[in-house]
Amino acid sequence: MTTTRTLSDASHRLTGGSRTLDFHDSRGLVSRAISRGRPGLYTSYASDSALLNTPAKRWWTLVLLVIAVAAPFLIAADLTYLLTLAVIYALGGIGLNLLTGYAGQVSLGHAFFLGLGAYTAAVLGGAPGNVTWGLQWDLALVLPAAAIVPGVIGLIVAPLATRVRGLYLAVLTLGLLIVGEQLFKIMTPITGGQGVGRGVAERTLFGVDLDATYAIGPLVIRPETSFFYLSLVLLVVLGIAARNLMRGRYGRAFAAVRDRDIAAEVMGVNLLRTKTLAFALSSAYAGVAGALFSMLIGRIAPEQWNLFLSIDFLAVIVIGGIATISGTIIGACFVVLIPRVLEELTHIIPWITVSSGGLVNVFQLQTIIFGVLIILFITLEPRGLYGLWVRVRNYFKAWPFSY
Repeated sequence: MTTTRTLSDASHRLTGGSRTLDFHDSRGLVSRAISRGRPGLYTSYASDSALLNTPAKRWWTLVLLVIAVAAPFLIAADLTYLLTLAVIYALGGIGLNLLTGYAGQVSLGHAFFLGLGAYTAAVLGGAPGNVTWGLQWDLALVLPAAAIVPGVIGLIVAPLATRVRGLYLAVLTLGLLIVGEQLFKIMTPITGGQGVGRGVAERTLFGVDLDATYAIGPLVIRPETSFFYLSLVLLVVLGIAARNLMRGRYGRAFAAVRDRDIAAEVMGVNLLRTKTLAFALSSAYAGVAGALFSMLIGRIAPEQWNLFLSIDFLAVIVIGGIATISGTIIGACFVVLIPRVLEELTHIIPWITVSSGGLVNVFQLQTIIFGVLIILFITLEPRGLYGLWVRVRNYFKAWPFSY
């Protein structure tokens, strides 16, 4: 009786009302009258770790989804292409963030797994050529296969990668990338060979041709719009899956291995299993992103899957935010859209050119910007653009207090 009265008095002082909190509710729910004005009030671990644990997050997520769905009908086709590319980069960045951001395993070989996914999709879903294989399967079968094949390769590579860490792991994955690039050049029936390349998978999903134009009432769905929606759906589904995985037991194991793997092993975390799972998941996500990327650009060659592409994805997670799904999406949009912004600046700033001839071209300036930002964010704000947003949000939440 005394304990019940103490809890009642405490909840009365906390809420300013006469109703008591149900601290034993497994869902962590309180009445609307109690929670009004207190979006950060949680009464259970489940409510605190929920996917969208505040009304603001739920509303902003809904608004962003509506904007994303409406965007292809409001912008030009070239901007829809860039938006689709940002979605694909976000999907591949999530895979790299699972490995590097959450599990702490530095990888420079992400482009190799992107290439594996692209060629898996091209062989299974593409048309046969004079020297290249093609089975013309539906994307409903091609996309899962594009995740499974790189995932299996990741499982094979993982035991080697788990024996080293830090700089040695980065060098190991770089060696994997170099070996993979050379294999792509000599495996002509799969890749088309060096300097030649091959076609990609056909855009047919459940028998529906995504390269056709459809009309739904007054709306005209163009091919680029259909492919954007396919990429967006995959990003939402796989992004939610990654977020749910990382806020559970596996996410805590990943974080323990990242922070101090020896201490994690002492606490009972299986290092081999955890690192292997991280490599397999990262490779599978990269495979799906590679398949979509190949279908977006239309033709692929072995020279595309190089170190520069891996650095692009590394820039996505460092600039956007290490160990955050939302930050990865922000970073992907930044990395994809900054070259377009620099191209627009060529009309204003004369020493910036699209090609050679000026003081610096767009590609060189883009590389310089990415390098500088990676250095600045690693040293000053490890959580990237997402961390900056959190700082601004917390400032306004705590205003006028400075703590």
